[in-house]
Amino acid sequence: MSAAAAAAFRTTMPAFFPNARAVRSIRVPGDVRTCCRNLGKSGLRVSCLGLGTWVTFGSQISDEMAENLMTIAYENGVNLFDTAEVYASGRAEITLGNIIKKKGWRRSSFVVTTKIYWGGQAETERGLSRKHIIEGLRGSLSRLQMDYVDIVFANRNDVNSPMEEIVRAMTFVINQGMAMYWGTSRWSAMEIMEAYSVARQFNLIPPVCEQAEYHYFQRDKVEVQLPELYHKIGVGAMTWSPLACGLITGKYSDGVPECSRAAMKGYQWLKERVNSEEGRRQLAKIKELHLLADRLGCTAAQLAIAWCLRSEGVSSVLLGVSNTDQLLENLGALRILSQMTPQTITEIDALLGNKPHSKKESRA
Repeated sequence: MSAAAAAAFRTTMPAFFPNARAVRSIRVPGDVRTCCRNLGKSGLRVSCLGLGTWVTFGSQISDEMAENLMTIAYENGVNLFDTAEVYASGRAEITLGNIIKKKGWRRSSFVVTTKIYWGGQAETERGLSRKHIIEGLRGSLSRLQMDYVDIVFANRNDVNSPMEEIVRAMTFVINQGMAMYWGTSRWSAMEIMEAYSVARQFNLIPPVCEQAEYHYFQRDKVEVQLPELYHKIGVGAMTWSPLACGLITGKYSDGVPECSRAAMKGYQWLKERVNSEEGRRQLAKIKELHLLADRLGCTAAQLAIAWCLRSEGVSSVLLGVSNTDQLLENLGALRILSQMTPQTITEIDALLGNKPHSKKESRA
């Protein structure tokens, strides 16, 4: 966040959040309740901002902080909570389940999603075999202390499992009441189309959503490939990493802070990405985007999240936050959705210089 934007955000905090110490009473202007969208062309209504648990729950943050984040999110209309069997080796699911049980929220009032692929060390404990999809989801439900999840995602495709086996297993867990819908995560458009075709051929249940990385520097899939799938077969997009693992906030402009994600064990890849030549070019563009955010009266993070939400076919953007200030700031992105005018988008595209072109545009 730039100094000017940060100052503006701090200045408005007392007016926006008069009871900031009382977590349960915090409300964000531009309430998320006013921004629900259908998940693809399904009938499931999800908040356009969801709360993710990757890196944070069961690992980077305390259970108390996790509860504070979920409370603020839920009471501001966020009804989507995303996790996976692999996050913190299952501890993220345990933390999420414990908090939901403690809060006593109506199960019908929120959506929980989990992802299956990496479940353990044994060959039979990972992948998308019928065995692991069923056993992995049972394990997730046990850790979550739930009878069902709303959406189970295949957390990447498995070349060792036939597509028919994957689709049949997903149909089975839905028919058994273990999940309401199923989706894909980090699948190619061709793989998603194959799953849909198999489902239609054998009268099975097709996927309704793809989870995809989406931010200023990762655009092609969400802006070109997924809209085509949305129109053809109704698959929606649930996107993650809107801030490019924190790069877009500007926190890495002067190096890698000790408390940042890039400094954590197991995230050497992120540190290398930040320090690469491409990373330095991206940081230069981010500085220009911070100036645009200042002009619009918002923070760089809010601008980046609103930019993601303006994209066709995006049902929800998953937020990854480690403290309440970050969450409150990110939720404030909804206030500037109305400022995502064609003129603003064109200006951002000019700064980035990486707007992808559809097949129609390429032919033209």
